[in-house]
Amino acid sequence: MGFGIVSQHQNNTLTPSLGVVTPPQAGDKPISSGGESVSPSPSGPVSAPAAGSTCLAMPLKEDSREFVCGWGAAFINITVTFPMNKIMFRQMLHGISSASALRQLRREGLKNLYRGIFPPLCQKTISTSIMFGMYDQYGKLLTYHYPELSKGTTLALAATLAGCTEALLCPFERIQTVLQDKKFHGYYKNSLHVTKDFWKFGIKEYYRGMVSILLRNGPSNVLFFGLRTKVKEYLPDTGESWGGNFLTDFVSGAFLGAFISTVMYPINVIKAHQQCQVGGPFQSMHQTFWDVYRSRGSRISRLFSGAHVNYSRALVSWGIINASYEVLQRLLYS
Repeated sequence: MGFGIVSQHQNNTLTPSLGVVTPPQAGDKPISSGGESVSPSPSGPVSAPAAGSTCLAMPLKEDSREFVCGWGAAFINITVTFPMNKIMFRQMLHGISSASALRQLRREGLKNLYRGIFPPLCQKTISTSIMFGMYDQYGKLLTYHYPELSKGTTLALAATLAGCTEALLCPFERIQTVLQDKKFHGYYKNSLHVTKDFWKFGIKEYYRGMVSILLRNGPSNVLFFGLRTKVKEYLPDTGESWGGNFLTDFVSGAFLGAFISTVMYPINVIKAHQQCQVGGPFQSMHQTFWDVYRSRGSRISRLFSGAHVNYSRALVSWGIINASYEVLQRLLYS
């Protein structure tokens, strides 16, 4: 998820977590998004190609640490927030209150509470790994090949490209949506059953709702990566305290998660309705919007049914992701 704003040292060396690298001055160390010094990446600094150079690849060693940090942060988050996410999904799909959604889950029993967790566990861990890792990689590529771009432009492009790469995991979201919809409880046994059944409709069936995901991921990433450092700057300085940094990282991630997820909520409602269909014609976002709008009494406010659960979940979810990511980053870069 980010805006085009990046904090920097006086020498213009950017944080490793922001993926945009410029040549550091002698003796300088890269910093994390919280401002702490970390060990320089073994891949070394990235410098722009010389004039007239025909080099097509960066002289960098592969560095998977950003991918690992993103994966670990998402794993911790999913195991904690899945029940909240399921309540929110029911509200999105049926336009019911949180109490009604909770009663549905109680009637279905504990055995169905974590039904459907495998697809989001795979999808979210991989997509968050891609989000942080590919943002870092795209930032380095853009800085190396297009050094004339401003830092804000590079950040926005890298974040958008990372979001588009994440969208390739659409089939995981698709399968999760079907498994969470109660109308399919008596039909589909598990993720593998859904996957096999979709095959008879062709490869396109796995990517139903892809446009909605693209329109959600790009802007969300730009907002998240652009604002995460700026938000933390407004919080009290905790110095080198790990506990203090964890708290401020949690708060900044929680604020951004709640804000961005609320702004993007109607797109997720449209996506959920597109993806709960199996077979049949594909509906555009425009057509789906009007169908949902009319089914909810032609009131825009009802498109936000479940939004309070959504931002509550996002507060916890993105607080955990951001804080866990920073802890893992400090460990791996130390």
